[in-house]
Amino acid sequence: MKRGFKQANWTVLALTLVLTCLVSACEGNGTKSASGNSPTPAVTPAPEPSKQAESKGTTSPEASSEHKRIKVGFSMDTLLEERWLKDRDMFKAAVEAQGADVEVMAANGDDAKQIFQAETLISDGVDILVVVPHNAEAMAAIVKKAHSAGIKVLAYDRLIKNADVDLYVSFDNEKVGELQVQAIMKRVPQGKYVYIGGADTDNNAHLFKKGVFNVLQTFIDQGAISIVYDQWTKDWTPANAKINMEDAISANGNRIDAVIAANDATSGAIIQVLAAHGMAGKVPVAGMDADLAAAQRIVEGTQTMTVYKPIKVLATKAAELAVKLAKGEDVGADRKVNNGKIEVPSVLLAPIAVDKSNIDETIIADGFHSRDEVYMNVKK
Repeated sequence: MKRGFKQANWTVLALTLVLTCLVSACEGNGTKSASGNSPTPAVTPAPEPSKQAESKGTTSPEASSEHKRIKVGFSMDTLLEERWLKDRDMFKAAVEAQGADVEVMAANGDDAKQIFQAETLISDGVDILVVVPHNAEAMAAIVKKAHSAGIKVLAYDRLIKNADVDLYVSFDNEKVGELQVQAIMKRVPQGKYVYIGGADTDNNAHLFKKGVFNVLQTFIDQGAISIVYDQWTKDWTPANAKINMEDAISANGNRIDAVIAANDATSGAIIQVLAAHGMAGKVPVAGMDADLAAAQRIVEGTQTMTVYKPIKVLATKAAELAVKLAKGEDVGADRKVNNGKIEVPSVLLAPIAVDKSNIDETIIADGFHSRDEVYMNVKK
């Protein structure tokens, strides 16, 4: 009996020692002890998620979305003319002033290139596409592609035809033509008129011409004015305008009383032809855009007038509305312009007729050109 009792005691003691070691090992590994008390963890606990994000300088997805910079794609017809260089620089500055970014591409009159560049801007993930179309019809395909990618399209200065354009921002371009002919008729109320338009692929060129004939038609019907030459200028190039003017003079034996040109680049070429025939300064010439060379010709007396479209006003307004469109905000368009498919929501600004009498109070006062630049060829 005693021997069996001793063996049992040794067995119990051995089991007790084993259990004690197991419990100690478990407590050392941070597990809960049999008594229900939690020992100190073996590793330092991670910080709370919000504090951890703060320590790394990151923000929540919602916050990063709110602060995402808008990216504006600006697809331009050309940068080969002084006027469009101003548009690019002023538009870019106005977009960046709103805390957004802008990527500019210019096709220099190449339709295929402009379409490719616009597709590139869409692929680059712009939030809004702003387009100055070279060809009003061709860029309709880009509007469709942009919309397929969830990107809205703003037509800048020139309307895109037969497309669901989201917004058109420009000047009242019929008014441009009306101002041109009104200024010329003050000098020549009757006689033989030459009209040399812009590119027939540009919707604005059609609007300018419409404005001119809104005023002229009554006088044509009365026989006071006759249009002895009427032609478009392919791609707006001065070289083509020069050919047109040579043809006009040749067809009329130098008997021309007035010329209306769709812009200042073409009017410059026209005046070169008139000068070669001893007619510069004798035949009134109208232009548009208030280019520096045109302003100089006005004070020199070889160009009668230009139509000033304050580009800074246009660029600033277009930039403001482009960012609003990208954010899905109301742009408050107060006009509608039919583009052959829809009535496009439009914002149309007022152009200004400029001649020698008000050049100082308009383009010079606005800082568009300096007085020294404008009068540099005039003896003081």
